Amino acid sequence: MNPTTDLDSIHLNFSPEDLLLLNLALALIMYGVALDLRFEDFKYLAKNPKGFFLGVFSQFILLPFLTWVLVLFINPPPSVALGMFLVAACPGGNVSNFLSNLAKGNTALSVSLTGFSSLVSIITTPLNFAIWASLYGPTSVLLKEIELDYTDAFITVSMILGIPLIFGILTHQKAPEFAIKASKILKPLSLLIFGAFIVVAFLGNFDLFLEYISIIFLWVLAHNFIALGAGFITGKVFRLPLADVKTLTIETGIQNSGLGLVLIFTYFNGLGGMAIITAFWGIWHLVSGMTVASLWKNKE
Repeated sequence: MNPTTDLDSIHLNFSPEDLLLLNLALALIMYGVALDLRFEDFKYLAKNPKGFFLGVFSQFILLPFLTWVLVLFINPPPSVALGMFLVAACPGGNVSNFLSNLAKGNTALSVSLTGFSSLVSIITTPLNFAIWASLYGPTSVLLKEIELDYTDAFITVSMILGIPLIFGILTHQKAPEFAIKASKILKPLSLLIFGAFIVVAFLGNFDLFLEYISIIFLWVLAHNFIALGAGFITGKVFRLPLADVKTLTIETGIQNSGLGLVLIFTYFNGLGGMAIITAFWGIWHLVSGMTVASLWKNKE
């Protein structure tokens, strides 16, 4: 018997208190990101529609589709496939703006895409996850067994991403000087808190990570490569400027896996395959994103 099938029956340990603090950390991260946003920033999207619409296509349509193709090809355990579909359905990660700037990409496009994707993820994350997971037989069966309440998932995503995002933008509009000062404190603090909880989750389930990390690593590597490639190919095929290609690559390759972990521990009871692959995504996409940005920063 394939030992990875155990991933469908095991559950990672994560206390309700830790989950609450993880929720607060993610809300703080999104509030800190939004402190750099203004409502005027979204006007950039109207003035530069091509890069924006291609970014939306790459992240919300192409990546979930390619994830489905990858799942069909590698045929992972259902819980792992669910985790891959959930990661692909999440909005861009909060470090994508920093990495896009480091790579000398189109930072204005990156900021606009991150803000937009985080806001619409209230609808797109549960919807995309439900659609693509239902198109793969094993995950469709598993979802029916779990009986996920999508209304509750909508509410959770809006509480973690939507509300902090709106309040952050309003703060910047009403008190720009405070927003700048608060952003410098909240961003590193919230990321530190979030990183601490990833470490806590890792240490609390260290034996499980060791048991499955070799095969999980290959799956995450392939999935993240496809995500980065989706943004890159989209930009190249439609002949975007190099700066925009860099931004689309990073925006599509950096996913908000923290949101994925919250949803997994809230609605899936820390289901093994989902939790392990999403947690490792949260570590690996930072490594791959930093590598890509560093290689690109001197290429004009």
